[in-house]
Amino acid sequence: MQIKTKAIVISALKYQEKSLIVKCFTLSHGLKSYFVRDAFSSRKTSQKMAYFQPMTILEIEANHKNKGTLEHFKEIKIAEPFQSIHSDIYKSTIVLFLSEILHHSIHEEEKNETLFTFLETALHWLDEHDEMANFHLMLMLEMTKYLGFYPDTSDMDMPFFEMNEGVFTPFHAIGSLSEHETQLFKKLISLKFDNDQKVFHVIERQLLLKILIDYYAYHLDGFKRPKSLDVLKEVFS
Repeated sequence: MQIKTKAIVISALKYQEKSLIVKCFTLSHGLKSYFVRDAFSSRKTSQKMAYFQPMTILEIEANHKNKGTLEHFKEIKIAEPFQSIHSDIYKSTIVLFLSEILHHSIHEEEKNETLFTFLETALHWLDEHDEMANFHLMLMLEMTKYLGFYPDTSDMDMPFFEMNEGVFTPFHAIGSLSEHETQLFKKLISLKFDNDQKVFHVIERQLLLKILIDYYAYHLDGFKRPKSLDVLKEVFS
């Protein structure tokens, strides 16, 4: 089946000497993996390595056999070139981390247009703004809306957040955040991308990041701690 769609690059794994296996989150078909032959070839091709940096937004034409095997690109180009994401150390570290989060969060080959549109909009916001210390925290939290486990905020006046059920409660249970952690989490829930990025101290951001990773682990089978987590902490320390 011939398809034409936008796609966000999630990962690119080198295969043998010259080829790549590229995992993309596509607008039309959800998660797909593609085999890119001779990606490291010196001759000029339409499938350049620069296209496969984390979270690059592509326009692709591809042959989808939908048999559980690797698919193949027919045509590929960058849909919306970023101006700063891949050249700014802070932003490139963020997108590397977020690509790992997505890699461990999206497993099914079914489209999720609302999640795709949200990610596309958020990436453009990141590209256009310099104050982004809390971007990865807000993005991880907002993504839970589309992954199916956004916190139930109907009882936000309660002092504890219970991670397994995703609810605020009056009592501290085994899976609950502490009262201090819950207050920080409530503060994060109330944030928008254009809010003051200095609302959290470094230690508070690191604590919130741990909370979010634990929260994902509670709700997603097989979710793994991102390898780039330590790099992210170092860059934003």
